[in-house]
Amino acid sequence: MRLLHTSDWHLGRSFHGVGMLEAQRGFVDQLVSFVEAKSVDVVLIAGDVYDRALPGLDVVKLLDDALVRITQAGATVVLTSGNHDSAIRLGFASRLLERGGVHLRTRVEDLDVPVLIPFEKDGDSSAALAIYGIPYLEPRLVAERLAVEAASHFEVTREACERIRRDVQARRKSGTVHPVVLAHTFASGGITSDSERDLSIGGLGAVPLDLFEDFSYTALGHLHGRQELAPHVRYSGSPLAYSFSEAKHRKGAWLVDIDADGSIDVQEVPWEAAKGLAVLRGKLNDLLESDEHSWAEAAYCQITLTDAQRPAQAMEQLRTRFPDTLVLSFDPEGAGTQEKVSYSSRLAAAQDDLEVCCGFLEHVRDRSPGSAEEAALHDALEAIRLEEAEL
Repeated sequence: MRLLHTSDWHLGRSFHGVGMLEAQRGFVDQLVSFVEAKSVDVVLIAGDVYDRALPGLDVVKLLDDALVRITQAGATVVLTSGNHDSAIRLGFASRLLERGGVHLRTRVEDLDVPVLIPFEKDGDSSAALAIYGIPYLEPRLVAERLAVEAASHFEVTREACERIRRDVQARRKSGTVHPVVLAHTFASGGITSDSERDLSIGGLGAVPLDLFEDFSYTALGHLHGRQELAPHVRYSGSPLAYSFSEAKHRKGAWLVDIDADGSIDVQEVPWEAAKGLAVLRGKLNDLLESDEHSWAEAAYCQITLTDAQRPAQAMEQLRTRFPDTLVLSFDPEGAGTQEKVSYSSRLAAAQDDLEVCCGFLEHVRDRSPGSAEEAALHDALEAIRLEEAEL
C-alpha cells in the first residue's frame, strides 16, 4: 500500500500581503502528477487544509478541484481538520464524499472509526490498513465529550489514541490490521517556525511521542518543517513556505510504503517552489552591487540593512534590484554597543531649535538629516525668526 503524507496546505493564505493561490495551484498540479506517476493509493492530509475557518469561494473551488483530480488519478483521500480549519464546515457532507473516495475525519465521534483498505492487490485479503484521523482537539471544548478530567492537549490526545488502540485490538481478533493515524498536534521534539500558531493558550501544549508508539505510522500536521521525530512518527510540513523562517526548509512530503506484513519504507518527496525565499543582511550599497546576491533577484526577499544611518528611500532603492522585497528592517552596525538615550532626554538637552528639528528627524527615521536637509531646516527657522521679528 502506497501512502503520500501531506499536511498544512493552508489554502487561501497570503505571504506578507502577496496572494499565494497561484502557487498553491502549482503545488496541486505537482501532487496530482506525482500520484499518477507513482501509483499512490492514499493521499493523507493531516489538517490545516484551509488557512481560515471561512475560506473564500475561489479557495473552496481549489480544494474541490484538488480532491476531484486526486481521486480521478486513482487515489483515496483521508483528510482531517487542523486548528485553522472549521471542523464543522470542512466535515460537511462527509458521508456523501466517502462514496467518491474522500474520507473526512473532523469529528470527535469518528476518532475510532477508521478508513479500512484491504491489501488485496498484494495477494493478502486478510490484512487491512486502518487509517484513523485525530483532528485538532481544543482541550476546553472536547474534554467533557472525551470524558477526561483535565482539559489539556496531553489528556485529550491520550484519550483519542486510547480509543484508537481499543478499536485496533478489537479488529485484530478477526484479522491483521496495520493502524495509520493522522494527527494535527504539536508533538515533543518538533521544530517550530514563525508561520504556525501556538496550539495552546498559556502553555506549550506539546504531547509526548510515546502516545503514538503502537501505530504503524503516524502522519503529523501543524509544524511547517518536514521532519522525522521517530521512524514511524513524522511531520510532512507545509508544501509551500509561509514565513521567512522557512527559507531553508526543503519543502515536500513523505512517501510511505506499507506491506501486508507490516514492514514500512519511507522516502522523501520534494515539491518545487515557483519562487524562492532570500534572507539578506548588509549595507545598502553592498546589497545593490555585489554579485553574491544575484540569485536573490528573482526571490521574495527579507532584507536587514546594517548601515550606520538609515538610507533615504531604502525600499525603493532595494526594489530596483530585488523587486519582490517584502520585508525591510534596520539594524545599524554598532547600535548595540552605543549608549541608549531616550528621545525626551535628547530633546531636553537640545541647544537650539535647529537641534530640536534635526533630533526629531533622526528619531522618526533612524538617520540624521543630510547637509541639504539641515540647510533647508536652518533657512526655514531663520525665515520664521525674521517674520516674528517684524511683527
